[in-house]
Amino acid sequence: MHDDICVESVKASSKAGYILAAAVLVVTVAALWFDAAVIGTLPSLEQLENPPQEFATRILDRNGHLIESFFVKRRLYVPYDSIPGAFFQALIATEDRQFYNHWGIHLWRIIKAGMKNLLALRAKEGASTITQQLARNLYFNQEPTLARKLREAITAIQIEHTYTKNEILEMYANTVNFGRGAYGIYVASQEYFGKRPQQLTPDECAYLVALLKAPATYDAQVNYERALRRRNLVLSLMEDAGFLTAQQRAQYSRQPIVLASESSLAQRWGGIAPHFVEMLRKKLSRDPRLQNFDLYRDGLTIETTLDARIQRYAVEAAREQLEQFQREFDRSWSWNAHRELLDAIVQKAAQAHPSYLAADSPQDQERILRMLSRSPRFVDSVKRAVTTVQCGIVVLDPRTGAILAMVGSSPLAFERGAGSRYSLNHCTEIRRQPGSAFKPFVYAAALADGTITPSTLIDASAYTYTFADGRTWSPRGTAHSSIVDVTTALKFSINTVAARLITQYTTPQRVVALARKMGITTPMDPYPALALGVEEVYPIDLVNAYGTFLNGGIAVPPVALLAIRDRMGRVIYRGKLPASATDALPQHICRTMIRMLQSVVDGGTGSTVRRFFRYDAAGKTGTTNDYADAWFVGMTPELVAGVWLGFDDHRIKFTGAYGMGGKAAAPIWGRLMAKIYADPTLGFRQRSFPDRDSSLVPLAPEQAEQVIEEDRFVPPPVQLHPAEPIRP
Repeated sequence: MHDDICVESVKASSKAGYILAAAVLVVTVAALWFDAAVIGTLPSLEQLENPPQEFATRILDRNGHLIESFFVKRRLYVPYDSIPGAFFQALIATEDRQFYNHWGIHLWRIIKAGMKNLLALRAKEGASTITQQLARNLYFNQEPTLARKLREAITAIQIEHTYTKNEILEMYANTVNFGRGAYGIYVASQEYFGKRPQQLTPDECAYLVALLKAPATYDAQVNYERALRRRNLVLSLMEDAGFLTAQQRAQYSRQPIVLASESSLAQRWGGIAPHFVEMLRKKLSRDPRLQNFDLYRDGLTIETTLDARIQRYAVEAAREQLEQFQREFDRSWSWNAHRELLDAIVQKAAQAHPSYLAADSPQDQERILRMLSRSPRFVDSVKRAVTTVQCGIVVLDPRTGAILAMVGSSPLAFERGAGSRYSLNHCTEIRRQPGSAFKPFVYAAALADGTITPSTLIDASAYTYTFADGRTWSPRGTAHSSIVDVTTALKFSINTVAARLITQYTTPQRVVALARKMGITTPMDPYPALALGVEEVYPIDLVNAYGTFLNGGIAVPPVALLAIRDRMGRVIYRGKLPASATDALPQHICRTMIRMLQSVVDGGTGSTVRRFFRYDAAGKTGTTNDYADAWFVGMTPELVAGVWLGFDDHRIKFTGAYGMGGKAAAPIWGRLMAKIYADPTLGFRQRSFPDRDSSLVPLAPEQAEQVIEEDRFVPPPVQLHPAEPIRP
């Protein structure tokens, strides 16, 4: 009997030992799991003090208006004081009414939610506080696991220990996802209402908070009635919490949800100056000052010289001209007359296609090439792209070099499938012959040499220049009269006079030296045909060089960047205006050139400007051989701007006289200046050039038309001086 009792006692002890061992094992495993899955993955103290928030870099115009942003997540930082109190009230009333009373977690709310979920046998109600949600937004993913919830709760307590309540609200408002890819209240207010956060009304704040539960579900664009009910529920909760009176709740509940239009959103987030911004992005990505910053995540502020108002006017002016101009070209262009050209262009486009480039073998490439070349859809898209009339427009402040506007391609290009923000920038990335738009440098060189005055009489008859080796060059483009004064020759863009000036009154070497000092950066060979603008230039260089005339002979480089600040507003870089200055030309020569160039607008080849703009203006047209390029570069007393029109493929050309600089480019310039000077907020009030020569008499309109017709004689480079090759 005693033995039986001992055996039973041993068995009981063994069983208790097993249970204890099992319990110890469970506790140990749980502790190890808790340490590995929870404690080991908590954010460090440094991470808590410097949360890993990703903020978009803001690109601002010169007046502080947002024109673009660089981002991985579309998020812009807003300080607490710039966020409406109504937003925080709506947030607290809806998400966490005890926010100011808890220390990161709300135990009673957790117990209550747990009981409801247990009874429902599913996760029906959440218990996360605002601080827990912030912890999730900053450090964790959205997986519904116990480990994540524990990490979230512990981190929330740590956040409460590290930050004040208002700092927590500020971080939450700047990190939460409002849907449509909008992270943070700044982007959300812009995305949904086209406003800055400070401009939001209480009902709009309530709507943004309503989105937080399920952004896609409660988007008013998707289901307006459901969104309205959810917003009004938030307003009712604000009343229950004492943030609104019954009268205020009723008033705001009657307000409709009025979202920003899609067109305004496209303009806001697509950018009004995509090529300017892309030019800047490329520059910043190589800037050593930013080597310790991430352009897409660190919330930098880039202050630029662009003026959003002038930029919009430039886009509008281009569109107004090009809509009709593109139709005219499309009507007159025939691919049937250019079959070989079409085949060559399609083949080139096919060889640049991603599928061709990714082919594994020459046989696959040949197969893809045949397939694309026979695809009507592909061929039509290529046709549309290469026959899109492209344009480049630059507006500069000649005194500082500040780029006030830049249109890098036709506004119609996106609609025709011929452009994107990463497409060719026709202001900075193309080099084209300027034609007669280069002549002012020839005239200025001769004036500076003292060999001519504006009234000097020049032989304008046919001219042949003989080189030392016996070869000859005979430019086309003579005057109706054999003798003209210098001003008239420039006004009517007489080629033979320009040829005589560069060979008899100055030298090609002097012209090259002057053009370079004034801002032309491309290589130029010093030979007589230079007078007719056969050497290619960047459009922005040509415009900037004209600005030297307006700036009294002081050449300054174009500038796009004013300052760079970090997320906290500290200055990383501050530029200066102008960036540098070069004394290129005597001031009195510049005044003389401006007076002469005024005659071009007042009655010469640029007289179409006067259909749109009545204040003082000076400038020069340019048209290259067979209407390949159309130019107008001009000045007002305060601005210099240039317009180029043409095609991406040199082999596509305008089909008639409508493609000349005076008819194609000058009207865009005139429209643009009319818009700028009609806007009193821009502050351009100087209407007249100083020392205006009132003796210049404008031509009658019919005379001006005749002059415009004749400003197009730029022979192909190969015909000018075959012994000295010209760059392609």
